[in-house]
Amino acid sequence: MKTLFSKEVRRFMRVPGQTVLSPLISTTLYFIVFGYSISTRVHEVEGVPYLSFIVPGLIFLGIANNAFLNSSSSLFITKIQGTVVDLLVAPLGPGELMAGFIGGAMVRGLVVGGLTWAVASIFTGFSLQHALVAVYFLLIASYVFSVLGMLAAVWAEKFEQINFFPTFVMMPLTFLGGVFYSVRELPSPWNHISLFNPMVYMVEGLRYGMLGRSIFPPLLGGGILLGLAVVATAVAYLALRSGYKLKA
Repeated sequence: MKTLFSKEVRRFMRVPGQTVLSPLISTTLYFIVFGYSISTRVHEVEGVPYLSFIVPGLIFLGIANNAFLNSSSSLFITKIQGTVVDLLVAPLGPGELMAGFIGGAMVRGLVVGGLTWAVASIFTGFSLQHALVAVYFLLIASYVFSVLGMLAAVWAEKFEQINFFPTFVMMPLTFLGGVFYSVRELPSPWNHISLFNPMVYMVEGLRYGMLGRSIFPPLLGGGILLGLAVVATAVAYLALRSGYKLKA
């Protein structure tokens, strides 16, 4: 398990420009372009300066995307190359396989999220109002999307299917999840529809931990993430144990 984890970390660190620097630049551009263009018209949101308001959402965006992409691409490549059989016959149980893949994906997600936070702090200053809450949301968000990436890799049979989730599911939910705005300011019925988007509660939970402001109780977002973590972990464990779409 330790060897698999080390391999996963070394895999994305061999190409830091693609796996770390590229998403960091993209997220920073979101911050600069959206933040500065909108902040000239919207100075505060929920009593927080607009530039500071969008930082938690951008950190969450970096963590979610990179944790998902790391575990999904790594496991899927082993599938199409046929080397997944070596992992299945190795003395590793489903839980240990998950720990190796998920651990590596979490490291990548948290590295990108941490660097995004550091860059944003240059413009807005460092803010951490509730450290334990912030750490909880950072860790469990990276975990949840790492597991979801594994599930996508197990299910997918083509590269196009891997790209389906971040493009058609994660991105719309994220941009409709209150990253750049408060969902309370949306007109009806969109403000009510947004309440069914789990990303809203995740972003607001991290916003509470960092800025001390949230339109929803942080326990609600924490509970949703925990529920997703339990369900996704159970499904991934059963898929690996049965060898679903992994065994020839």
